[in-house]
Amino acid sequence: MFSFSYPAVFRPEPDGRFTVRFPDLRGANTDGKDKQEATEEAIDCLGSYIAEAIATKRPIPPPSALKRGQRLVPVPFWIAGKLALYSAMRQQGISNSELARRLGIRETVIRRMLDPDHATKPEKLQAALAELGQVLAVSVVAA
Repeated sequence: MFSFSYPAVFRPEPDGRFTVRFPDLRGANTDGKDKQEATEEAIDCLGSYIAEAIATKRPIPPPSALKRGQRLVPVPFWIAGKLALYSAMRQQGISNSELARRLGIRETVIRRMLDPDHATKPEKLQAALAELGQVLAVSVVAA
């Protein structure tokens, strides 16, 4: 099971701002004028980092265990399904062409499903994940 939340370090700065750093994701850093804005910016930063990694076909490390002084930041909904599909395909060594063949669709459809800038229907992502023996489940946990 892959968690869709990454640990982040929120650090208060002398000027009252908060900086945010994701230890698992090199270069994923942001800030905000207060804790609320820093949290919103952290979610946006995480989504952008994952979208860029998928677009450039880079590996995305799974989240590490939460450590003292860290908070979990959820992956935004708009990219979570694409991350699930991308991760499952990489883990199983399945190419776009192979998944398209299994689903009986064109390879370009798989490319669009993985394109962070393309709106993909959740049902299509679920069908592709099911072909890979995966299911995307949403859960709500206490903050």
